[in-house]
Amino acid sequence: MWNAILLSAAAMTAIVALRYLATSGVFAAITNRVRPGYHDRLGPQIRREIGWSLASAAIYGVPAGIVAWGWQERGWTQIYTDWNAYPLWYLPLAPLLYLFAHDTWFYWTHRLMHRPSLFRTMHAVHHASRPPTAWAAMSFHPWEAITGAVVIPALVFLIPIHVAMLGLVLLIMTVMGVTNHMGWEMFPRRLVHSRLGGWLITASHHQRHHEEYRCNYGLYFRVWDRLCGTDRGLSPNA
Repeated sequence: MWNAILLSAAAMTAIVALRYLATSGVFAAITNRVRPGYHDRLGPQIRREIGWSLASAAIYGVPAGIVAWGWQERGWTQIYTDWNAYPLWYLPLAPLLYLFAHDTWFYWTHRLMHRPSLFRTMHAVHHASRPPTAWAAMSFHPWEAITGAVVIPALVFLIPIHVAMLGLVLLIMTVMGVTNHMGWEMFPRRLVHSRLGGWLITASHHQRHHEEYRCNYGLYFRVWDRLCGTDRGLSPNA
């Protein structure tokens, strides 16, 4: 049993690491093409970002691997594979529940980590990326990585979700995590400045957090920032 669990944890760590390298690599290449010179003189910073991110991959991969083993071998989780197990209207609802729950957890833990003592201990590594790059999406101190690594493994025990919809959640997490750190806005202006865009977080919103620190704490949505008065809008520099 323990060998199987260790193998599952190692496999998930490898998957998370390769997913990070592939996704960040693609968007870093796009940045080099669209914003020539953006990465100039950032070589040492990018190497640090990759190092911290690969360490974070293990912290994310181990609980994910244990949960994956428990799902397959013990039926521990609420992940299901039968499309008819729940009504079809529930299929798109489950990812929204996951994203909102993750966003809520992220907002409050992220805001807490901006208190001076916790910032120095947990969050300074991430903000050492000046300016942030596509490689910074998982550049966390291990203590911060732990706060992020527990969310999805916890939710699969609480909220039923089809395995394909769980894959969609992970895809959105990965893409938004990377694109929000690119330092420039890749989404069309008409979307970012639309009524819908006013509730979504993209690079121009998160860039302002990296510039001013005490605002724009959300991950996917601007709901908590707006409710708590911490939304300061978009950065003019992204």
